Amino acid sequence: MKNKLFMLMLVLIIAVLAACGTKSDNEKSSGSEGTSTEDKEVLVMGTSADYPPFEFVDTAKGEEIIGFDIDLANLIAEKLDFEVKVENIDFNGLIPAIQAGKVDFVLAGMSPNPERDKVVDFSEPYNETQQMVVTKKDSGIKTVEDLAGKTVGAQVSSIQEDLAKEVAKTVDLKVESRNLIPEVVQELMTKRFDAAIIEDIVAENYVKRNPDLTYFPVVVDDIDYKAAVFPEGSELKAKFDQAIKELIDSGKIEELRQKWFVVEAE
Repeated sequence: MKNKLFMLMLVLIIAVLAACGTKSDNEKSSGSEGTSTEDKEVLVMGTSADYPPFEFVDTAKGEEIIGFDIDLANLIAEKLDFEVKVENIDFNGLIPAIQAGKVDFVLAGMSPNPERDKVVDFSEPYNETQQMVVTKKDSGIKTVEDLAGKTVGAQVSSIQEDLAKEVAKTVDLKVESRNLIPEVVQELMTKRFDAAIIEDIVAENYVKRNPDLTYFPVVVDDIDYKAAVFPEGSELKAKFDQAIKELIDSGKIEELRQKWFVVEAE
């Protein structure tokens, strides 16, 4: 009798353990299928969210970083099957962040120049740009020569800062820099700066929203363009180059231009 009772209990224990094992296996299987998207590689993108319409925060709508470069990063991520984590960093800290391995790539309206080319790699261009002198309408400044004796603002570590310093070699002007573009524009609005050098799309964005401002182009020898930025020797460069080419050929990047670069006056 005892043997029969023992055998019965043993059978019941084995059945319970088997059921538990089945439940655990099912949970693992279900969890794996439900988090399949979490298995994608996550790449950290550095940007400087003070540069509308490329990357910025519309505080009237929320705290999320939005803009042309954010949409472009998501299109590339879709093609290359990775997820993007965006890190907001001051513009002059982006290349140091790449060098320190804190970010995998940068999309921040950045253009190649000789100094940057020495320490990072750039992708194929995704947008051409032109540099503008932005002034108050009542400034009397209509040409680069009119900047003589004036204070000209630019963003720290930008190609616009480089251009302002280059102009200062032939025109007697003072160059002052600020960390963020909104700070540059604020100094211009309060007349602490007489003018500022800002790229065309960004300048247009501010001028259309501030009727007291106007702008004119600075003639340069070489065309400036935007590109993604990588650590030297990164395998991502070739992948991004191909993705950018495909997005240009398919018209997707032109769609982003229409979405972000066509600004209506307020």
